[in-house]
Amino acid sequence: MEDEADIYDGIRSQFPLSFGKQSKSQTPLELIHNATRRNTSAAATSTAVNSASDKPSASNKTNALPSLSGSSKDWLDSFKNSNPKSSKNNGDEDRKIGPPRPPAGLEEDGQMMVGPPRPPPGSGVEDEDEPVTGPTRPPPRSGIEDDDDEPVIGPPRPPPGQIESDSDEDVDEEDEDSGYRIPLSNEIVLKGHTKVVSALAVDPTGSRVLSGSYDYSVRMYDFQGMNARLQSFRQLEPSEGHQIRGLSWSPTADRFLCVTGSAQAKIYDRDGLTLGEFVKGDMYIRDLKNTKGHISGLTCGEWHPKAKETILTSSEDGSLRIWDVNDFKSQKQVIKPKLSRPGRIPVTTCAWDREGKRIAGGIGDGSIQIWNIKAGWGSRPDIHVGNGHTDDITGLNFSSDGLILLSRSFDGTLKVWDLRKMKDALHAFDDLPNNYAQTNVAFSPDEQLFLTGTSVERDSTTGGLLCFYDRVKMELVSRVGISPTYSVVQCAWHPRLNQIFATVGDRHEGGTHILYDPTISERGALVCVARAPRKQSVDDFQAQPVIHNPHALPMFRDQPSRKRQREKILKDPLKSHKPELPINGPGFGGRVGTTKGSLLTQYLLKQGGLIKETWMEEDPREAILKYADVAAKDPKFIAPAYAQTQPETVFAKSDSDEEK
Repeated sequence: MEDEADIYDGIRSQFPLSFGKQSKSQTPLELIHNATRRNTSAAATSTAVNSASDKPSASNKTNALPSLSGSSKDWLDSFKNSNPKSSKNNGDEDRKIGPPRPPAGLEEDGQMMVGPPRPPPGSGVEDEDEPVTGPTRPPPRSGIEDDDDEPVIGPPRPPPGQIESDSDEDVDEEDEDSGYRIPLSNEIVLKGHTKVVSALAVDPTGSRVLSGSYDYSVRMYDFQGMNARLQSFRQLEPSEGHQIRGLSWSPTADRFLCVTGSAQAKIYDRDGLTLGEFVKGDMYIRDLKNTKGHISGLTCGEWHPKAKETILTSSEDGSLRIWDVNDFKSQKQVIKPKLSRPGRIPVTTCAWDREGKRIAGGIGDGSIQIWNIKAGWGSRPDIHVGNGHTDDITGLNFSSDGLILLSRSFDGTLKVWDLRKMKDALHAFDDLPNNYAQTNVAFSPDEQLFLTGTSVERDSTTGGLLCFYDRVKMELVSRVGISPTYSVVQCAWHPRLNQIFATVGDRHEGGTHILYDPTISERGALVCVARAPRKQSVDDFQAQPVIHNPHALPMFRDQPSRKRQREKILKDPLKSHKPELPINGPGFGGRVGTTKGSLLTQYLLKQGGLIKETWMEEDPREAILKYADVAAKDPKFIAPAYAQTQPETVFAKSDSDEEK
């Protein structure tokens, strides 16, 4: 045992003293949330932009952003009340706040004084049994009464006139009275994408977040498993080379739908494993109702809000389709929108209502069409608004009561529609630049507000904004600056977490901003921000083994065989620089060449069969003996010249007996 201890001490001596496990985070929760607090100057800028761009009204101060200092004060009060050590002394376990303790002679009634000494009795400050924290209280004035007996934290209160004119206090109080509790005080960013984040989905429980981007990938984040580094636990690439255009969770949060620029949507389980891919239709069939699936790129997709087996998709082929996730081979219903002109006009977006009884579709010609799902329903829309927008529609959203429909478009407007009378919009909000086909519009949890994002223009000075509007008053509540250089595409306000999600990015980087307030938000970002990354310990140290492989050195390495490569190069006359081969064989027609006649006429006659060459196929001996009888009877060349002087040729006669 002593030897093992000595070995351990020897190993431990090689590491710094700070290298080791920690049982809990050493950073107070207050400092953690202060590190994620949003910049107050940005909030002031957004408020100024709001007041300058809107018409002057008495509610401008009410519509300003919630005061960050007020939120911080509420959070400190809740944190103070939740800590019993800050209000009572428990012997030696009391919490040290402020300057060091005074000498023992300053103790009174057995209680320890914390901070500066108490003021003299004549100052009007009543003696209390609790320790005084911070500077001395101011003398009592008319109209100011101490409502609580808790210790005062921070500087002394200002005089009454200053309190009345303090903009932070007024904004905070009026904000609470008006009912706008927007969680904007703190912010974290989920990074990882290399291009703009175009799709967002938060599961109904609020534990997992999906983000899809133009970089063709989907990242999965889990709040319960994430630490302060905010890293995703899985990355998917549904369809190679196709942008992510839509993500949607099932009602039970056990599966999710992924819509890409391809014609086939995919279904994944909660952990990112592929469950199936819907079939693609035949692009050569003219009637879209006869195809088994979409034939062009998808534009949007959404899961049914109630039925866990039904989804809806829209496509550039000009159709909407309802699918059953248990059957990936064919769709349940094909919806062809009503068109103002013949042809195929893409369906840019689609949406279910909150009960799943109606479907809305945004058509490429700017029209909005709504279908009621009932027995025997078809492609004819129940509601048709031909001039909904002047450009493509990028987002649609129903209210939970089924009375309001919100629409967002490329034309830079957000329109509010009353579903009971759809001839004209209730209100249209302008000056909302939009450059992305996935820009949506969302409701707050109580549906008193709705919000949307804006894109960054070339000469813009405000950057990407989140704009909040009042549903009843039909006016702008506030503009929140999210990023000075990135556009805001998707947004969502989760009802359980009470946190706002906004996806931003450009051609070079993308991320998901999460806005929250420690006083009114729950779980989600609060869980992962407070969880410090695990520090490495001695047990995690692993010495990498050194492997000596002499054949890995260049002088011993076997060169790869390049025989096939050399043979391929030799066959290529250009790469091998091969000269022209010499001409073999006899010519034809007085010309030397391998084509047996270099004239075009000779070549064509030969190919046509008019010139037949038989000498190439004959035996030379037989060709010569063919003229033996003719030469004997009528010699023309050599024989007549030597006919008189040449003796008669005598050939040996074979004897059959000798041969035997």
